[in-house]
Amino acid sequence: MHGTTILLIEVGALLFALGMLGRLGRRFGLSPIPLYLLAGLAFGHGGLVPLSASEEFIEIGASIGVILLLVMLGLEYSAGELVGNLRAAAPAGVLDAVFNALPGAAFALLMGWDWRAALVLGGITWVSSSGVIAKVLGDLGRLGNRETPVILSVLVIEDLAMAFYLPLVTAVLAGVGLIGGLKSLGVAVVTVLAVLVVAIRYGRQISALISARDAEALLLGVFGLTLFVAGVAEELNVSAAVGAFLVGIAISGPVAHHATEMLAPLRDLFAAVFFVFFGLSTNPADMPPVLLPALGLAAITMLTKVLTGYLAAKRVGIALPGRLRAGLALMPRGEFSIVIAGLAVASGVEPGLAPLATAYVLITVVSGPMLARLPDYEWFKTFIRRWRTPSPPPLRPLATEE
Repeated sequence: MHGTTILLIEVGALLFALGMLGRLGRRFGLSPIPLYLLAGLAFGHGGLVPLSASEEFIEIGASIGVILLLVMLGLEYSAGELVGNLRAAAPAGVLDAVFNALPGAAFALLMGWDWRAALVLGGITWVSSSGVIAKVLGDLGRLGNRETPVILSVLVIEDLAMAFYLPLVTAVLAGVGLIGGLKSLGVAVVTVLAVLVVAIRYGRQISALISARDAEALLLGVFGLTLFVAGVAEELNVSAAVGAFLVGIAISGPVAHHATEMLAPLRDLFAAVFFVFFGLSTNPADMPPVLLPALGLAAITMLTKVLTGYLAAKRVGIALPGRLRAGLALMPRGEFSIVIAGLAVASGVEPGLAPLATAYVLITVVSGPMLARLPDYEWFKTFIRRWRTPSPPPLRPLATEE
């Protein structure tokens, strides 16, 4: 009973503190995400006031937070829109992998690490954080913008790629050989395709099972189905985020509309817990030795992400401001990067990989939401207008008669 009391005190105080931090951030026009992360650092291992009793509870809440962020993204789009966006964004997905995975792999080789560490670091720098970006787009009111489907298409391609990459890299790190790696990859491919086919072909039947008129049944049905599919996907070595996103895609019509309204408060609650947990799992004492390499890697790969979003938005005819918004929104890395780094640490590939990955992700997650606001500032808009407007040619002196 005493342990339960401590749990309630820690969780209650933490949530209240997050509420105050969120209010403070919005008062100054900032996304609350960096404040949540810093709060996690303050309360984590090596922080000012470590939380012990509630750590396991917060870890579970963090997993639910990522799942809710992704299912809410899926509810914004139909299955037809998803397939259309994926086809249109396929070239951008290839550019995304080349621009962002290769710098990470090259950086690992420059550090003197082996090819397995290069494979891992390439994945860490490749994949943006769907959870962070979904939260940023919602905070900035950009879910209805023209460039948002482009951003989501890139994220979905990355998440689907992770469904194949994670089993493969797990097999490589475990040393199970080619046959074991191909078996894990085959299971991932079949699982993703099966869920995608069900979402596209039977989405209406799934929605018909859930009544939009009964609020309680709607909440329990959608939330339960999302957790179930996400858990099954995770058990099959496929990302839980992919499973949750495809559940959102499968639900359509009035059910999707009402589910969005009812799940929004739960999403905000558990998303905040997710960002805190990310900070909790980081020891601030591990950061200083790897800070400069992480800053250099972050600077390079944040620029390559901006280029990725810019070119992806340009392909579909979006104007310059929208291209910049797309590129800046894609910069944060997050949950997948930490998962990949954790696989490497568990296999004992490279001891310096974990603190480097953590510092790298923290830099991108803290600075990314702040930089994503740049296109909203008037001085930035003025700068872009001046940059787009060519300078007038110099005046030529009038000829005079001799």
